[in-house]
Amino acid sequence: MLTNFIGYLTFEKRYSHHTICAYQNDLVQFIDFACIKRIEEFNEINTPTIRGWVVDLFDKKKTAKSINRKLAALRTFFKWLRKEGLVFSNPMSKIQGPKNEKRLPAFAKESELYPEKLDVLFNDSIEGMRDKLMFELFYQTGIRLNELIELRVSNFLDDAIKVIGKRNKERIIPISSSLSDLLKAYLTQKNKVFGESIFVFSQKLGKKMYPMLVYRRINQYLSVATNLDKKSPHVLRHTFATHMLNRGTGLETLKDLLGHANLSATQVYTHNSFAQLTNIYSQAHPRGDKN
Repeated sequence: MLTNFIGYLTFEKRYSHHTICAYQNDLVQFIDFACIKRIEEFNEINTPTIRGWVVDLFDKKKTAKSINRKLAALRTFFKWLRKEGLVFSNPMSKIQGPKNEKRLPAFAKESELYPEKLDVLFNDSIEGMRDKLMFELFYQTGIRLNELIELRVSNFLDDAIKVIGKRNKERIIPISSSLSDLLKAYLTQKNKVFGESIFVFSQKLGKKMYPMLVYRRINQYLSVATNLDKKSPHVLRHTFATHMLNRGTGLETLKDLLGHANLSATQVYTHNSFAQLTNIYSQAHPRGDKN
């Protein structure tokens, strides 16, 4: 039932593998809820049915963010059904998702990520070199988890990396000479141990690194280096963005570095930067509220 739709997301919309898997799971959940057996039965789905699903999701303690993602999957699916002439109306046209909670992105302090503090966490093995490179790429470039996994050797441009972001959009991110040297040293050693591969991060036989391994390794190092509640590769992306803004980077530049489609997604980091400025003011000004 969903095969053609998945093909549409993959080849026409060019959604990421992560998004496609999430949409597929969301649609399977809705199909189970609505007891749909055949494609023609989507014509019988109406607005109350979808609202009933939303209520059911709330009862299952799903967050507003999760519910909105599921509704986005269903909205895209019904648009495709209309495009293909498989349904006569779109019941999603009157559906509004719940308001997302506004939470500031978590980020590490600059002092927690000083090189002299981090270097002792990584050993000299090939795995230690790999983990250090992954950590530094996340922190120094702000790339996403999937972008790191998909990073190819041919994307390494000596003083920059070419990243393939969401919907196959390319962007060039400059890297420091120290990060460039680390990348070269790792690739040389990796080729000796695992053999050559088109991917920067690969396992034996040239297979790509899998996401959970990357997540676990980054989580482990952030647990030692910081006191953060959230410890993930995405936290390092937030940290990159916040530290760049704190040191004077413009929003437009940061937007391009992060690969955001619009400026509104980047503006969330200004709140973190303002909090940093408030803290500095409180500590430095004679009338500040010192802690």
